[in-house]
Amino acid sequence: MRVFITGGTGLIGRRLCAALRQRGDEPVVLTRHPQVALPGIGPAAQFVEGDPSRIGPWMEAVDGCQAVVNLAGANLFDRRWNEDFKRQLRESRVLSTQNLVDAIRQAKARPNVLVSGSAIGYYGFTGDELLTEDSPAGTGDFLSQLTPLWEEAALPAEEAGARVVLLRTGVVLDKAGGALKQMMTPFKFFIGGPVGHGRQWVSWIHHADEVGLILFAMDEPKVRGPLNATAPEPVTNRQLAKALGKAMGRPSFAPVPAFALKLRFGEVANVVIKGQRVIPKKAQDLGYRFQFPDVDAALRDIMAKPALVP
Repeated sequence: MRVFITGGTGLIGRRLCAALRQRGDEPVVLTRHPQVALPGIGPAAQFVEGDPSRIGPWMEAVDGCQAVVNLAGANLFDRRWNEDFKRQLRESRVLSTQNLVDAIRQAKARPNVLVSGSAIGYYGFTGDELLTEDSPAGTGDFLSQLTPLWEEAALPAEEAGARVVLLRTGVVLDKAGGALKQMMTPFKFFIGGPVGHGRQWVSWIHHADEVGLILFAMDEPKVRGPLNATAPEPVTNRQLAKALGKAMGRPSFAPVPAFALKLRFGEVANVVIKGQRVIPKKAQDLGYRFQFPDVDAALRDIMAKPALVP
């Protein structure tokens, strides 16, 4: 199977490329800088030069691919949010997805499925409420406004004959990058602990299950529409800190004041301070078996392996 991937040079994208190659598929990776991407992904992938947020010749490479995986989007934690960076977050998601859907429409041999990235930010911050794919969109914060626009940009691919899956991802645990890499730093210096009161929920997922759910969404015809990419057992921030300390052989008694995170990161700190309690109901109902449903086992596995992405 030929699989066209945007965001293929990112953390999850590189792991996805490795998993595709391992099972005999051919990744076709869109990147702005193919020569830079080559060492991280390897020569087994085909590279297409281009920017998904801009219309260009790259769109022709979608023709003949059986599946498309859309992981493009600026990292939420790249820098402190202001109006300019919020615009970048919108364009890197919404415009890229719109252009990708146009590429699918223009293809002569069209893909059968589009797995398009999304986020559990869709649901907003709802405290202890248990959230599934059937829960409504949230209101009032930037992510709950952005995410529906991101998803709406993907849906027109259905008119071109593609099955569309909206992958609502939680906190991906991967010590090679993302939230976990930042969380590990204070623990290394024996000053790790929960954020604020620690009672807020963290809907997490091991990177292997994130990739596993992408492959499941590609392969399983019954998967359509929203799909929560979170582990079956969300934990509180305090429980996550305790599990991380245990996996690293460090204490977890030093709480991080919420106001300190807000000073450091601004508005995006609410993702960590407020949290969400999300479960993967659809994935479980359709038969996906999680490799790491338990956070202690997940973190033990992650800490026992090298951080390098294959």
